Amino acid sequence: MTDWQPTACILCECNCGIVVQVADRTLARIRGDKDHPASQGYTCNKALRLDHYQNNRSRLTSPMRRTPDGTYEEVDWDTAISEIAAGFQAVADTHGGDKILYYGGGGQGNHLGGAYSGAFLKALGSHHRSNALAQEKTGEHWVDAHLYGNHTRGEFEHAEVSVFIGKNPWMSQSFPRARVVLHEIANDPDRSMVVIDPVVTDTAKMADFHLRVRPGADAWCLAALAAVLVQEELCDEEFLAEHVTGVAAVREVLDEVPVGEYARRCGVEEDLLRAAARRIGTAGSVAVFEDLGVQQSPNSTLCSYLNKMLWILTGNFAKRGGQHLHSSFAPLFRPGGVGRTPVTGAPIIGGLMPSNVVPEEILTDHPDRFRAMIVESSNPAHSVADSHAVSEAFTALELLVVIDVAMTETARLAHYVLPAATQFEKVEATFFNLEFPHNTFHLRHPLLEPLPGTLPEPEIWARLVRALEVVDEAELVPLRDAAVRGRADFTEAFLVAVGANPGLGKVLPFVLYETLGPTLPVGLSGAAALWGLAQKAAMTYPEAVRRAGHADGNALFDAILQSRSGVTFTVHEYGDDFALISHPDHKIALEIPEMLADMKGLAAPPRELTSPEFPIVLSAGERRAYTANDIIRDPSWRKRDADGALRVSAQDADALGLTDGGRARITTAAGAAEATVEISESMLPGHVSLPNGYGLDFVDGDGSGQVPGVAPNSLTSSGWRDAYAGTPWHKHVPARIQPAVASAAAD
Repeated sequence: MTDWQPTACILCECNCGIVVQVADRTLARIRGDKDHPASQGYTCNKALRLDHYQNNRSRLTSPMRRTPDGTYEEVDWDTAISEIAAGFQAVADTHGGDKILYYGGGGQGNHLGGAYSGAFLKALGSHHRSNALAQEKTGEHWVDAHLYGNHTRGEFEHAEVSVFIGKNPWMSQSFPRARVVLHEIANDPDRSMVVIDPVVTDTAKMADFHLRVRPGADAWCLAALAAVLVQEELCDEEFLAEHVTGVAAVREVLDEVPVGEYARRCGVEEDLLRAAARRIGTAGSVAVFEDLGVQQSPNSTLCSYLNKMLWILTGNFAKRGGQHLHSSFAPLFRPGGVGRTPVTGAPIIGGLMPSNVVPEEILTDHPDRFRAMIVESSNPAHSVADSHAVSEAFTALELLVVIDVAMTETARLAHYVLPAATQFEKVEATFFNLEFPHNTFHLRHPLLEPLPGTLPEPEIWARLVRALEVVDEAELVPLRDAAVRGRADFTEAFLVAVGANPGLGKVLPFVLYETLGPTLPVGLSGAAALWGLAQKAAMTYPEAVRRAGHADGNALFDAILQSRSGVTFTVHEYGDDFALISHPDHKIALEIPEMLADMKGLAAPPRELTSPEFPIVLSAGERRAYTANDIIRDPSWRKRDADGALRVSAQDADALGLTDGGRARITTAAGAAEATVEISESMLPGHVSLPNGYGLDFVDGDGSGQVPGVAPNSLTSSGWRDAYAGTPWHKHVPARIQPAVASAAAD
């Protein structure tokens, strides 16, 4: 067994630091890393199960090529790379590179490969992208871009009042040391927690104010809260006058909100709603977190706008315990990346098209339809709405290539599958750097050699770029020589080379990998792309980088390479928040005409989304103690809830004839499935839930197959999506629930 080695958990966006002892290629012992600057030794139960990911019995160990009869054969790497590069080049030459779609950019904590993909795609002329963020965060990003041009995060560790909207951080984490912080809030009589959620979640049980809204009614609840702030004069007028524009138009709309009526519509007692608003309006600091419960429900973009009123109107910005803009080591969204998709005209936000329009962008005779795709470390055939339509679309492509560690549902539709090294067999990092005032970046060194037959993604992308022959080797020689001499010489040579040949700018990650990469410590060549990001961070946040102890971009890059437990790359002061607003006047632009129109539209009778045929709201994809998206395919890691139970209220169980531990049939407009029933006090009548991460097929050690639980997106529809961002309504799927035996007999 090895000594303890620092690395990180890869199961959620926090990527908590852990230390691991390795024995016989297994992650034998795991615990929190006390030296990690963000997590400080904290980790949840899921990190302890990471060997089930590392030693997944379905690992791929050779490139696979689909044969005419639909089976797969192993091919060597040279053959796979040459045929794939030629295939994409043929698509670009015949139809244009913009007919090639890239889906991915890395799974949780698996982002370095995505940094290198751009070189290959740009060389082909491909620029269309989508990934899991387009199923969740693009509506919030659209609102943020209008308000202040950046992303905010609450400082919950110090907030007097913490507000969680469609968010259960006890289970989904998402900010450092989440459970420790939640305990601190709950145990401090001077602090309060507000939870807006139809489900009695673990976090809601700890809350001082649980606003248990009807499913899909969050917008009325949030509008009423904001209206109380305006109507009862709880706004910070000095802050609004100095730092916010467009307040009058917003105030005019909120003045007209009938708080009592909206409370009735959302199912929350008016007195409780007003009490929560007053607690927010009188607090010394407020931090707010919205998540998938509202981001994948009706009115999701409007909810993103309304919940930001809670901290903007009350002036809880640029102060300890408030809401903050933050530095970024690498942007998760492309600045200015807006437009429309070529076939359906769906919105492109932050450079990402909605995941749920992808089938419609392929299954058509439109001349601009997508002809080819690359999917990297993602499984859209399982994770995108209406799995059947996604599978049909992928089968219709002229070329589909998947890069992954296992034969996923998406990989089984591909023409080629390239086996990647796991996150613990290569240098890796995450770009979820979202904290303030101290922000952290963690470069994780490999714990193991790549499994024979597999390659790290940076090397896969480099081989593909080499096969295109878009870079003259002679142009790289001066940079290679300079890299050997040291950082200062390389910096100078790099600026000269890129200035003289703008074409190199299209493939910068490849150039860095080929020239700087070989000079980095053994196993860290894939970190070469971070050199450019370090230079950019030092130029974008010069004072904050210096406060963190880094003299310049080269010093920051070297610190990243050397700091095995992660490094603080920026230290901001609270006043920096205003400078981070991207508008020229550095003020929050509160008025968004489209959102104000939708706020006024809430006065009309709400649209009924359920029906006599589908009378119950299904929340598809609940996070639970033993769910981890698609990243752990081996179901043996689950110590309970092995089949991913359908949670129903006792009232619904009685009305529908369901029994605890029995079986139920769930039917939606998209499909049907069966699940084990769990009768739960956490659910409202008329509201049921299924967990995420189930319904993955898995080949056991004896060669037998199993598919435990329900694949949620066999029940969802791609047509049910937000009007602004195209994010799906996974948390609000009209469904019919019946006892399994009775429903089968009826069929």
